[in-house]
Amino acid sequence: MNKSMTKKRIKKAAIIMLIFIMTAIIIPVSSIVYSGYREYQKAVSDLPLMEYISLIRSQEDYVTIDHISDTLLEATVAIEDRRFYEHNGIDLIGIARAVTDSLIAKNIVSGGSTITQQLAKNLYFSTDYSLERKVAEAFVARQLEKNLSKEEILELYVNIINYGDNHIGIRQASNGYFQKDPIDLTLDEASLLAGLPQSPSNYQLSNHRDAALIRQKQVLNAMVKEKMITKEQMDELNLKK
Repeated sequence: MNKSMTKKRIKKAAIIMLIFIMTAIIIPVSSIVYSGYREYQKAVSDLPLMEYISLIRSQEDYVTIDHISDTLLEATVAIEDRRFYEHNGIDLIGIARAVTDSLIAKNIVSGGSTITQQLAKNLYFSTDYSLERKVAEAFVARQLEKNLSKEEILELYVNIINYGDNHIGIRQASNGYFQKDPIDLTLDEASLLAGLPQSPSNYQLSNHRDAALIRQKQVLNAMVKEKMITKEQMDELNLKK
């Protein structure tokens, strides 16, 4: 057998192997995407998104963005989703970073979810993780981004998120923890609250204040990194504690 025939057979075998690998990947992925899309369709058909949002906005504890401290909003973006104003609901760069961090740590250290995805999850889905649910969540996130401004998405997020100690939403958290309205939160208070939603049961102030204070330092460092506050402001706040 000459070299030309051998090369052709090797090339043909490589193409067949590539097709086999691609098929093995595409079929399961397609199935997951389809199942996730069906889950999304069921969720929004049972309670349409904009109808649901109108219902949330009509609740007594709901507070509009102009009555929420800018510092709280900035702190939330800094620690939860620093590319919030740049992505379209799904942050591929954030996902890649989260995967890389998790591989380095040999553990899942970050989910890569945007604020929009977290809002979608809290609106319609349980906290149980599955690839199908993440796909469904992504479809809701895209619908949110198409229908609402970034400010409206952020406003909704801080109004429905859990801040621990049975405080759902920023009004309950501000009143419950500090006996004040969300617009009056200081940097100290806002940065403390912004860190709680990552794990409310582990950071709630009634019995996990020390852990919450450690988390607060992460929030402040993130705000410095994003140039929302200066290092001097952070250091001054730390010195007062």
